[in-house]
Amino acid sequence: MPDSTGHFITTGEAPLHPQQTLQPPTGLLARAEAFAVDNAHSPSLVRREAAHLIELGQYLELIRNLVARDLKVRYRDSVLGFLWCLLNPLMMMVVFTIVFTILMRSGIPNFPVFILVGILAWNLHATAVTGAIDSVIGNATLVMKVYFPREVLPISIVLSNTVNYLLALIVLFAMIAIYGIPLSTTLLLLPVILIVQVVFALGLALFLSGLAVTFRDVKIIMEAVILAWFFLTPVFYRIEDLFPTYARIMYILNPMASIISAYRDVLYHGGMPALDFLGRTFVTSLAMLVFGYAFFRRASRRFGEEL
Repeated sequence: MPDSTGHFITTGEAPLHPQQTLQPPTGLLARAEAFAVDNAHSPSLVRREAAHLIELGQYLELIRNLVARDLKVRYRDSVLGFLWCLLNPLMMMVVFTIVFTILMRSGIPNFPVFILVGILAWNLHATAVTGAIDSVIGNATLVMKVYFPREVLPISIVLSNTVNYLLALIVLFAMIAIYGIPLSTTLLLLPVILIVQVVFALGLALFLSGLAVTFRDVKIIMEAVILAWFFLTPVFYRIEDLFPTYARIMYILNPMASIISAYRDVLYHGGMPALDFLGRTFVTSLAMLVFGYAFFRRASRRFGEEL
């Protein structure tokens, strides 16, 4: 079990049980746990996976502890601590603003807010995906000694970066207030857009973390892919300005382009995001999650041999 600091206390090869099982479950929870136990090795794929998802839900406390541990470790040795999650995007905003408004004379109004919306969304995506790649390999000892659903590891990385993004929104809303950008009721769609992005990132994280156990070059390859992806995503420019003819197809081929555009519609333009693009991106994200989960489940059977 993880203690209050997020470290694990184990005895021998005993399974790591979620904290929720310390008290006898009742009602619906008891029936769900009984279903999970009865169908863990069911010949039916649907029942077997449903049982595994129910079991995964019993480890929410473990996920919470891993998220807290990741956030503590990230800022533990720094002088400013969690303030870096505010200063880092702010410094990037200043650099891009100088380059594109002073040196290159960008015509985008309120450019600091425009770029900050894109930077925050991209940083969430990049750090969640690249951080999750080593989530299984980096916890090899834990995986070998203790039983728990292995999906917990990449999930905790994605969620810790999501928390980091939510903290960084403080800077964004401060800049929105400084530049006097009006917000509308469409701001209520912000959690929906964030969920779409997290689902997409989680699908990629599951796929890449499972693949990295067998192919250790995945992280090196993804560093180059993420860099190229950054320049192909409208973080510091508008697709319509550079590629007006191919704007629609670029939004379709690049889910992050649609996600950042939706963020800007809500936070920068104060309008309604294109629901057709947002809906299509959600379907893409959901498909990525299903694929990533299925791949991770299959790959996890070989973790004992590969690690």
